[in-house]
Amino acid sequence: MIDLKDFEYNELEEYLTGLGEKKYRAAQVFKWLHEGAESYDDMTDISKALRARLGAETYISTLAVEKKLVSALDGTVKYLFRLPDGNSIESVVMRYMHGLTICISSQIGCRMGCRFCASTIGGLYRSLTAGEILNQVIFAEKDMGEGISNIVLMGIGEPLDNYDNVVKFLHNINHEKGRNIGYRHITVSTCGIVPRIYDLADEGLPITLTISLHAANDRLRSSIMPVNNKYKLSELIPACKYYVNKTGRRLSFEYSLIKGVNDSAADARELAALVKPLAAHVNLIPVNKVEERGYRHGSRTEINAFRDRLTAAGVNATLRRELGSDIAASCGQLRKKTIEGRNAE
Repeated sequence: MIDLKDFEYNELEEYLTGLGEKKYRAAQVFKWLHEGAESYDDMTDISKALRARLGAETYISTLAVEKKLVSALDGTVKYLFRLPDGNSIESVVMRYMHGLTICISSQIGCRMGCRFCASTIGGLYRSLTAGEILNQVIFAEKDMGEGISNIVLMGIGEPLDNYDNVVKFLHNINHEKGRNIGYRHITVSTCGIVPRIYDLADEGLPITLTISLHAANDRLRSSIMPVNNKYKLSELIPACKYYVNKTGRRLSFEYSLIKGVNDSAADARELAALVKPLAAHVNLIPVNKVEERGYRHGSRTEINAFRDRLTAAGVNATLRRELGSDIAASCGQLRKKTIEGRNAE
């Protein structure tokens, strides 16, 4: 059966007109789906006959809140959502002065193998559908009773490894008859799948692209990010330049500071030389503690010194505000612990 939330608007319109319905029915059904209808019976402005036909041929996907953690420090909310097939994904809602931002997952697990990340432990199970990506926004809003204004695809999984479903989600979340969240309020993060960066640039979507960099030379980057064995910096940086030139959007780089690995003065100089020609922003992140990896971040003094070296070299660098530190809000940790608990039962 078909999940109606996997349709883009034009696909839904084509499907419904194929059933003999008028085109305007697509607007009605699309609106209900994006407002969180969980049953066709909720769609009170379409006929019972159409509701019955849809119920026989299609379904409306949902998510269940398996666990919910709320930070006592800053109000960050971390969700572990249970999918109908029994798998779990994480989403995190962060509160800023400009509104609520949700960090959502694009896959169940991840096959990228980044050494500092909990999401990739255990590998990739499967990619999420466009509807399953969308549901994280819908069901977080329903649970919180508040609207979400900004989206980052930076949770579990590599978005560009699930390219088609992610692009379909972007089209749907932006559609004026659905959630209508502006592209400029959406950020997509990638570890550097070079061909897909070119593809995304050519989509013409004015989203923000963030590159998970974490090292400024191939030797070091390959040791902590296996993707660099396939797509070297000599390929990644030209792709970044193409994205900036094609979209006119500013690029940003994420750089997790790992004590004794990539946080020296020499690392800062090398990073500055790499990113300064792109006029990119560098988002510094003290690496999250992952027991299996043994990585730790330096002291606040050491972290600030790294940032100051970048700033002195003319690079716009900021230190990411740590949110939800009391609830392990970084991606992958809650899912991993939950799976371990199930296996122990």
